[in-house]
Amino acid sequence: MRIALVVPGGVDRSGTERVIPVLLWLIERLVRAGDEVHVFALVQEAGPAEWKLLGATVHNAGRRPKRLRTLASLLREHRRSRFDVVHAFWAGAPGQVAAAFGLVGQVPLVITLAGGDLASLPDIGYGAQLRRSSRMATKATLSRASAIIAPSDWLAAQAGAKGWPTITIPFGVAPDRWPPALPSSRNSAAPIRLIHVASLNRVKDQIGLLNAMRLLADRRIPFTMEIFGEDTLDGAVQRHCSAIGLNELVGFHGFLPNAELRSRFDNADLLVMNSRHEAACMAMVEAAVAGIPTVGTAVGYMSDWAPDASIAVPVGDPPALANAIAELACNDSRRLLLAEAAQARAIAYDADRHTRDIRRLYADVAVR
Repeated sequence: MRIALVVPGGVDRSGTERVIPVLLWLIERLVRAGDEVHVFALVQEAGPAEWKLLGATVHNAGRRPKRLRTLASLLREHRRSRFDVVHAFWAGAPGQVAAAFGLVGQVPLVITLAGGDLASLPDIGYGAQLRRSSRMATKATLSRASAIIAPSDWLAAQAGAKGWPTITIPFGVAPDRWPPALPSSRNSAAPIRLIHVASLNRVKDQIGLLNAMRLLADRRIPFTMEIFGEDTLDGAVQRHCSAIGLNELVGFHGFLPNAELRSRFDNADLLVMNSRHEAACMAMVEAAVAGIPTVGTAVGYMSDWAPDASIAVPVGDPPALANAIAELACNDSRRLLLAEAAQARAIAYDADRHTRDIRRLYADVAVR
């Protein structure tokens, strides 16, 4: 098949910096299957450019008006040789461009709801459902889709409540890049080693996460926490950490390429997430494959996998998060049971299966 993927970015020519691993794993596997893949990125680089990545061709718009440039690039490639399907990640700008192209080029459209397309969090200004204009744009885009993918059952339920039927196709980890490691017991005499992997932003709510850590410290639960992710809040999270006296227990390490993160997971006992919204949560799947269970808020996979393969607590409830961590710090048998169940789920639905299901969907919409 000849496939057009429309993405905001995440396909840097380095293959390691400014990338979305799930996208790279999908691209790589589509190419391996014999598909011709063209990736249209709105904002990967400042200037217009093309490059090869994992056997695919990346077309970068680079300059304003990015949407029109991307649409023009899609139509130009389509004239050279017809695309069988166009697949947009996010229903925002990528989805709108893909929908316009699908309409003009008479190409079936698939959309993956990969972020805040259905979210509305007014206090932090997050979500495409906040404003009437973006709600209408999302509605118009989804109305043109031949198929809408939700990566989690939790998000599928959100879409269903708004009248949008979806197909749940979870994201998976590439087993050749991120091999499984057996869950192992921890030294109960040592502090429990916590890890958090996410960009520092208000949706991931690291302020609330640190408040939960403060409660753990007040209860004299021994722990350390390592935080990995790009800082988008200009040091606000680090300042809060210092203000509540956690500098000796919490370390901030900034962004690390995906491959370098693996050793950090291998040295952890528990992933902790405090997100206010998640379409999925790939850090949780990566942790599961590495033998590490997750405690987090009841969104995305944390909701899907609870109670057997994760512990999910209400959003915005630091005491509940602290209680859940304390339980596992004192009950390693329970932590190991969660780790084993989480790993079984993550291995059963890896990047290979994700790609097979995506390709079957492509074939189905192309025929229809």
